Amino acid sequence: MKVTMAHGSGGESTSKLISEVFAKHFKNEYLDKLEDSAVVPGNKKIAVTTDSFVVTPIIFPGGDIGRLSVCGTVNDLLMSGARPMYLTCGCILEEGLEIEVLDKIIASMAETAKEAGVKIITGDTKVIENKGGEPGLIINTSGVGFIDENLDVPGPFKLQDEDAIIVSGNLGDHHAAILGTRMGIESNIVSDNAPLREMVEKLLDNNIRVHAMRDVTRGGLGTVLNEFCSASECEILLNEESMPVSATVKDFCGILGLDPMYMGNEGKMVLSVHKDDAKKALSLIKGSKYGENAGIIGSVRKNKETVDNNVVLCTKIGGKRIIGLMYGEGLPRIC
Repeated sequence: MKVTMAHGSGGESTSKLISEVFAKHFKNEYLDKLEDSAVVPGNKKIAVTTDSFVVTPIIFPGGDIGRLSVCGTVNDLLMSGARPMYLTCGCILEEGLEIEVLDKIIASMAETAKEAGVKIITGDTKVIENKGGEPGLIINTSGVGFIDENLDVPGPFKLQDEDAIIVSGNLGDHHAAILGTRMGIESNIVSDNAPLREMVEKLLDNNIRVHAMRDVTRGGLGTVLNEFCSASECEILLNEESMPVSATVKDFCGILGLDPMYMGNEGKMVLSVHKDDAKKALSLIKGSKYGENAGIIGSVRKNKETVDNNVVLCTKIGGKRIIGLMYGEGLPRIC
């Protein structure tokens, strides 16, 4: 069976689609009421985020748009030091989408939400005409997370001199998986889309002095670190030999002329931590799910007259390269 315009009418077909796909997978005490809004227990200090996800293909090696939407929203909350609690789910479906495919994506979304420790508590579904091509869907998710009242919330403007820069794993996997699939390139590269809750909560629970955290998505590591430098008025020195990139992704980049510094990821974060906490932080991340390839990749220089607000890569051959902001559009679109 395919999605039809009748599924967006608000009538019997809509109710059937919601009950047989969305409510079936997202079942919990809040969503089961099927009200226009959900009333949930709260907290004095919260983090709120929203994001919309578009990707082609909607099912790709290592994941799908449903898993991607949960990971992206949960990770955004985590980067502010929040403990993710609740998500909303808005789906815009194209006429002609196979309901079996939709069911698979929503099931994946529910499974990922369970892994991430969040509940999907409300949502909305609309159907639009297919303007041609393979029918797909767009997912919008909003998330709410609770923040400990005593937490010094990390931010890009809080980097300190001699902070260690840590990245939680290999760069470029998601970007390469999507682009390779689109181009018909056969490889064993799979997306890294993953919720990072375990490693972030280990850092917070062990009182690691995290000054900034950011998930490395569109624009890649280079763009995120430039934002850190601008906000904190500092220089970040990176060691090329310490940069974690798998051999397969390196080969993929070599063929297509891509730079892992600007490739999108959906299950990696970069953080700036106090120099004295760096080794412990790295150990905690490596001991967490999805953190086995983490590494200390550089350091922060601040409050020195010679420092420009640049990201500088110290190359393998002893040179230095300025890593600027990404220019133009980073392809493929992944969220």
